[in-house]
Amino acid sequence: MADENSKDRYDPELKHLCVDRNLYNDPASQAEWTQKRLIWVPHESQGFVAASIKGERGDEVEVELQETGKKVFVARDDIQKMNPPKFDKVEDMADLTCLNEACVLHNLKDRYYSGLIY
Repeated sequence: MADENSKDRYDPELKHLCVDRNLYNDPASQAEWTQKRLIWVPHESQGFVAASIKGERGDEVEVELQETGKKVFVARDDIQKMNPPKFDKVEDMADLTCLNEACVLHNLKDRYYSGLIY
């Protein structure tokens, strides 16, 4: 019988299902994520891309796209919250603090490209 903490341990036999959570619980990356105020914004070819909030103007939010550094205005209703890095590649998406379309797609993509069951 497995002990109650077995879920928190990485089992190499489950390498296609689970990831080592210790790799994603880095306090430095958590602090960086908080400081950047990261969100998801719609993108015409990629679905959603990561961006950081730079300012607000009425019903629009000025964001800086992470990949390109380009600043654009996006409707406040179109942005979606991003999960902290500790939830990257999580096995059960019901555990996500922000359960929205962009977060689900990002998690599925991360797991797929990492060779994990999705």
